[in-house]
Amino acid sequence: MRILVLGAGVVGVTSAWYLAQAGHQVTVLDRQAAAGMETSFANGGQISVGHCEPWANPQAPRQVLQWLGREDAPLLFRLRADPQQWLWGLRFLHECLPTRTARNTVRILRLALYSRECLLALRQETGIEYDQLRAGILEIYDDAKDYAAARASAERVSATGYPRELKTAEQCVAVEPALAGARIGLVGGIYTPGDESGDAHRFTQRLAELASARGVCFRYGVVVESLVREDASIRSLRIVNEAGRKEVLCAEAYVVALGSYSPLLVRPLGLPIAVYPTKGYSATLPVTNSASAPRVSLTDMSHKIVFSRLGERLRVAGTAELTGYDLTLNEVRCAALGRRARELFPEALAHDQVEYWTGLRPATPSNVPYIERTAIGNLYLNTGHGTLGWTLACGSAQRLAEIVGGARGSAWEA
Repeated sequence: MRILVLGAGVVGVTSAWYLAQAGHQVTVLDRQAAAGMETSFANGGQISVGHCEPWANPQAPRQVLQWLGREDAPLLFRLRADPQQWLWGLRFLHECLPTRTARNTVRILRLALYSRECLLALRQETGIEYDQLRAGILEIYDDAKDYAAARASAERVSATGYPRELKTAEQCVAVEPALAGARIGLVGGIYTPGDESGDAHRFTQRLAELASARGVCFRYGVVVESLVREDASIRSLRIVNEAGRKEVLCAEAYVVALGSYSPLLVRPLGLPIAVYPTKGYSATLPVTNSASAPRVSLTDMSHKIVFSRLGERLRVAGTAELTGYDLTLNEVRCAALGRRARELFPEALAHDQVEYWTGLRPATPSNVPYIERTAIGNLYLNTGHGTLGWTLACGSAQRLAEIVGGARGSAWEA
């Protein structure tokens, strides 16, 4: 089939790759000048299969209330006169019920495990390089209550056959010696040896190059305006093309992989998907003392911040802010990332050369993404991956290709 993929982030590009591998004729459209220039540009860099518990969990409502009024809070709701934000928030609270959290965790874990298999196969097939490190991910805790609560979740994941190892503070330092100089009261950690890290932006651009060499057409600088529906199918797509002129494109199938902007495109078609932007921040710092910088990717659970080594850079990323589509850099939230990096690795980084960035993660209330054929027969969704877009990208794209090919349910969708 002739398929239009809307969006060239990591989810859109992987979708194009697997669709092309299945024999389809694929064209990818994106408003930026290259692939991976928005949410995939400077994210945390973790492929974190083991960290599959969603933001919506029984502890979340209490934490959100505790963080109200804190400008540097890990999860910050900025209440707006926006009905979509309020509806999303109510659904989020529903997903915090223990039974919902347990179900969503299992679904995310199954998809993450599948995605990991797909990425390993892709890497073996293509030899793609993206500053990847297969050194695992270490979650660290400086709060004993948080650590105690996390142990049960870790044990549940381990019971599925994907090991998560409980570590004392001393054992955490043995896993990542750079923590020896950290200026925090470390109480313990959870190490997931099967997890890894890498530069999602570099991966996306390299995969786009490989896909292009195999016949996928990429059109950049294209603004998607609207989908035109006729009865039970999409007839065409209206765009503003690279030359700034109106254009109408037609295909046999359409894939919406526009991240946080996906609901804006499909809502006029009568598809009110529950995706809302959660604004995340990152800081990228040059490594000046390699011996004092981490090699294992870290998740600081007390502050909801991740640290990933990308060559001679350290990516520090985290926090979630529900504030609509605002992309303004908040100085307080940026400073919190830089401050925590200095506390953990005071001698390793050029703290005066930090580069800050912000992007909009497309989050569903449950953290389970939309990977499906819609009620409009030739319209497909691959969106809503939240903080796990990089982790779930390959599996989501492979699953999408299967659905386009006529496949039905999967194990994680049960």
